[in-house]
Amino acid sequence: MKRVDKAVVLLSGGMDSATTLAIASERHSIIAVHFNYHQRTEERELWCFNRLCRHYGVSKKIIIDMDFLSKIGGSSLFKGARPVPVAKFKKGEIPSTYVPFRNGIMLSIVSAIADRNSARYIYIGVVEEDSSGYPDCKEGFIKKFEAAVRDGTKNNNISIIAPLVRMTKSEIVATGLRLGVPYQYTWSCYESNEVPCMKCESCILRMNGFSGAGVRDPILPDLLKSNRG
Repeated sequence: MKRVDKAVVLLSGGMDSATTLAIASERHSIIAVHFNYHQRTEERELWCFNRLCRHYGVSKKIIIDMDFLSKIGGSSLFKGARPVPVAKFKKGEIPSTYVPFRNGIMLSIVSAIADRNSARYIYIGVVEEDSSGYPDCKEGFIKKFEAAVRDGTKNNNISIIAPLVRMTKSEIVATGLRLGVPYQYTWSCYESNEVPCMKCESCILRMNGFSGAGVRDPILPDLLKSNRG
């Protein structure tokens, strides 16, 4: 398929952003953007970002440090913060892993990148249907942010695409497998760079996604090997 127009893709290195990259890569020339913000798994996420970019032949990569988020604080995702909680999934309760307005801040930055590079599209892998309930992952928020971006940029026809927002995790995995996403180069754990904790919300959501899709998570052999070693 011929790739038309440029798209800026927020690529954390997680399974959702990797699937979003695969979707965007089918149609667009990609500018991949990754953020380091002093999160516990910063090193592993950056490795995944670089490996995914290599897999998809992304030549334009932008890595941005946002340590100021950890100075604002308010999240257990930051290094040295309170422990990451065991998954609870209480309806209406936003977990301590929520980073205040993280997606809004990141979208502001990538909107500037899109405007500077005359990119018509921004892709973000937010999920509302089957997630931890973060307020900046809601479809309504994305639509309102898109309107603000169009109103406040020179390139005033930018669209923010959230292709996974209404999907369940198992639907995301199934979509990714159909597109050939190398999930062995993704990371979801909030706690560890080496071995998934299998207790945090992100690990449980990932486990449910692969289980619901009826396939084995490709990082599990590495996990089992680490446990034996």
